[in-house]
Amino acid sequence: HVKLVESGGGLVQAGGSLNLSCAATVNSNNLNCMGWFRQAPGKEREGVASITRIHGGTAYADSVKGRFITSRDNTMNTAYLQMDSLKPEDTAVYYCVAGVGYNYWGQGTQVTVS
Repeated sequence: HVKLVESGGGLVQAGGSLNLSCAATVNSNNLNCMGWFRQAPGKEREGVASITRIHGGTAYADSVKGRFITSRDNTMNTAYLQMDSLKPEDTAVYYCVAGVGYNYWGQGTQVTVS
């Protein structure tokens, strides 16, 4: 069973930065793709970013391109989401996801931008 544990959320002013971490309880070399989703109150869940195991290929939602960077350290079984130039509309619960079809989800971490 794969468990994903996010950390790093919090309250930040607009223009500030946060770095989310996602620790996997299994060897993340077995997780081809890891990613991040978010859900704001009253809105649909949105895919934010993803990164593959091989070559570390990344993809981003248009809404975060140029501001967010995702990375992974397979020696630490951890993925990261560096979020810069945060906007109030980035306020949401952020979820780490992994596995085939993103069948593994973390519990979520709240990000609030004032």
